[in-house]
Amino acid sequence: MVPGAPLYNPEGMITRYIERALERARYELLADGTFAATVRGLRGVVATGATLEACRRALAEVIEEWLLVRVARGLEVPSLDGATVRVRRAS
Repeated sequence: MVPGAPLYNPEGMITRYIERALERARYELLADGTFAATVRGLRGVVATGATLEACRRALAEVIEEWLLVRVARGLEVPSLDGATVRVRRAS
């Protein structure tokens, strides 16, 4: 770690990946007035919310959790419009 460097990198690979996923999101207004969202290319990623913004926030969290589970299990994380997540094993 570089002394004085910020702890949070807003341009980090996970942040970029989540942003790209959100750009691909498809939102649907449900019959009960709530919203549902999915992301093309990310199987099993689904979120709902009382408002469009609540749904978007929930979707970002679901994407993050989906990503962490795939990394933890050693599963491939598909590239999204040039955004990739690569993890190296510690030696």
